[in-house]
Amino acid sequence: MSLDNFEHEFFGIGIQNGKTPENLGALWRSAQNLGASFIFTIGNRYAKQSSDTHQAVKTMPYFHYDTFEAFYKNLPKGAMLVGVELASEAVALETFHHPRRCVYLLGAEDHGLSKLAREKSHHLVRFASIKSLNVAIAGSIVMYDRNLPKPRMT
Repeated sequence: MSLDNFEHEFFGIGIQNGKTPENLGALWRSAQNLGASFIFTIGNRYAKQSSDTHQAVKTMPYFHYDTFEAFYKNLPKGAMLVGVELASEAVALETFHHPRRCVYLLGAEDHGLSKLAREKSHHLVRFASIKSLNVAIAGSIVMYDRNLPKPRMT
């Protein structure tokens, strides 16, 4: 029996330059509950959060990268980078077909994703929202949408 690792689905989710530690903990808790394979931060360091009541960093791989460049060099082989950004060029989440293997990247509420992160993303997605949402809520919506019975991008 042979396994083709590229047929198996996985996803990771993380934040670039997260604004508040509480948002990290809330996103980690959702990631654990919604099936993420790993979590990560770029920029600010992670510290234990009271909102991470499930202690997700103890139950799934957690990675920290000092810069976007270091993160990008270490994307899992075969994974697509999906930036989550309230931008006109982004595809509506409601019609987006999630890649089978991907990494979702969110930016801080006050600055969003860096220009380099937007440029390097294989896909940019957005969802209907009048204003920017809390980053943990936005990430939870994306992960929930991934779990809906929709076709996958191959």
